[in-house]
Amino acid sequence: MATLHFNKEGFDKAISAGGITMVDFWASWCGPCKMLAPVIDDLAGRYEGKAVIGKVNVDDEQALAGEYGVMSIPTVIFFKGGREIDRKVGVMPADAYTAILDANL
Repeated sequence: MATLHFNKEGFDKAISAGGITMVDFWASWCGPCKMLAPVIDDLAGRYEGKAVIGKVNVDDEQALAGEYGVMSIPTVIFFKGGREIDRKVGVMPADAYTAILDANL
């Protein structure tokens, strides 16, 4: 499955679904975001049917980024039951994300 690209409505629906949701806040001009993109895409495939993995373009969804206090990108926020449970700022190895996903499946 391809990585989902969220607008406000899709984001709200995904995080309120109850399961684990991982959201990458990014922008097309961000070099580190481009480095992280293949990791996010890989995780979307690996966790298909187990977790929702998507992206929010901070240029398109500035209010949403502001609502969650995203000050630096990439910022990856993990949600469960509609609430933030963890966040990682900057590029991290895949293991940093899989540890959180696996612990919350």
